Amino acid sequence: MFDTLTLQKQLVEAALPSGFERGVGKVLAELAAPFADEVSSDALGNVICHKKGTGDKIMLAAHMDVIGFMVTFIDEKGYLRFETIGGHTPAFLHRTPIRFENGLHGVIMCENWADESKKNLNDVRLNSLYIDIGAGSREEAEKLVSIGDVAVFSGEPCEQNGMVLTPYADNLVSCIVLLKTMEALKSSPYDLYFVFTAQEEVGLRGAGTAAYGIHPDMAIAVDICGTGDTLSQSDAYLDVKLGKGATVKIRDASLICNPQMVEFLRKGAERASVPYQDEILLSGGTDAGSIQRVHGGILSGGVSIPTRNTHSPREIYSLNDVEGAVKILVSSLSE
Repeated sequence: MFDTLTLQKQLVEAALPSGFERGVGKVLAELAAPFADEVSSDALGNVICHKKGTGDKIMLAAHMDVIGFMVTFIDEKGYLRFETIGGHTPAFLHRTPIRFENGLHGVIMCENWADESKKNLNDVRLNSLYIDIGAGSREEAEKLVSIGDVAVFSGEPCEQNGMVLTPYADNLVSCIVLLKTMEALKSSPYDLYFVFTAQEEVGLRGAGTAAYGIHPDMAIAVDICGTGDTLSQSDAYLDVKLGKGATVKIRDASLICNPQMVEFLRKGAERASVPYQDEILLSGGTDAGSIQRVHGGILSGGVSIPTRNTHSPREIYSLNDVEGAVKILVSSLSE
């Protein structure tokens, strides 16, 4: 039986940024294979797991790519300049540990940080950040990394008091939800496609490609969403709380969910007697936003895992919310 924390550790270890998902995709394909009739991948790298049925075709999408970094320049002292892949706030990256695909570790630093008490974080720009890998020269650094190498946040997932603190809850936890749903779903009247999508963090790219090939009747994107129970003013009007249930999405910046799908998922939650929260995400989008626009329009909705500290090295989610999301999906897909 799948264990959430064990899976989170396994997927974090394999995770790489958008466009470099092949490794984590291979892991997910192997984990999903016992619960699918067919497992395949397409040219963009989406992993498509088909659980055959005779009813309407439903696509469930969870993106497997993560935000990260790409080396663009190595200076004479051996420091690395980089570009971000996906959405980052430069001010939050100072002193962040990172890991490269080859296992090399480094730390992001900000230049001219002589007196931190006088430095305004809001003044930090991407071009003032660099990666220190402990090299003493360009020649030494070039033996360890190359231009175009990619890196991710470094950190070990842990669990405390029913909460998981981890890099890349976004969106590896939703990949876990799909795996656990596939495992728990014994039968369904629907023709189901569980898709681990590529390149969501750089424009919802993979989901649209997969949906074009599958041409589903309905689609459900599983992702994380922010919470309103933090000290951030930007979250003050978000009516979602950590640990109070998975959400049924109503809208986000990428789509207004089709009312039919909102009702479909609410009924699934009610049949399963699972608490859920209504979600209106004030910023950010999900795979459902690109799926909805394919083939003249596809009924699209979403289920989300409330998560604090989005796009940081220590995102936090509730194990109970994960289990609630699985129960909502299993109940919805069983009718």
